[in-house]
Amino acid sequence: MAVITISRQFGAGGITLGKMIAEKMGYTFADSDIIQRVAKEANVSTDWIESFEKEAGSKLSRFISSMVSKRWLDRVLSDERGYLDEQIYLDYLVLIIAQFADEGDVVILGRGSQYILNDHPDAVHILLVDQFENRVKFMMKQYDMPQKKAERMVANEDRRRLNLFKRLGKSDYDNPQLYHLVLNMGRLDLDTARDMVCELVASQQKEAEA
Repeated sequence: MAVITISRQFGAGGITLGKMIAEKMGYTFADSDIIQRVAKEANVSTDWIESFEKEAGSKLSRFISSMVSKRWLDRVLSDERGYLDEQIYLDYLVLIIAQFADEGDVVILGRGSQYILNDHPDAVHILLVDQFENRVKFMMKQYDMPQKKAERMVANEDRRRLNLFKRLGKSDYDNPQLYHLVLNMGRLDLDTARDMVCELVASQQKEAEA
């Protein structure tokens, strides 16, 4: 019942690699599933969660925490008219990621899961890194994206990632000591990276069973 968390610099191939690992091991890949569960628990729409995460740490999310436009709420909230602010979001995030971990056999993408599951006995934490230029090229190739758009997206997502961890009160998210394995995706292809992670998880499971 292993749990694999994948933290990554945006454009380092986290979604692609996570799906490849999940497929090879027969695991659940938890990315959009996390959004759906948080939305269900908070009685808000998935659009609300996606918008909230995109604006993580920005002026908008701070504005939401104190005073929300009713017109905007009416547009994005589900019929149950739930409500979400930063603290509620973080509380639900911890709850949902812990639920996925309890279910086991799952690859969890990002969202501070390496911190939330830091002490989980069956968790294996992976970090993907790469140079900015390589991450831009990856986005261009993988998503058929113009260079300028890819550059803006990678830069914006780097800032968003930094803001998210600030909200979690963390500043050491790229510290290799947090992870079982750090992969420099500029020096590895996806197939090799997948096999390395799968072999690590298999060896961890054998040790646990011994």
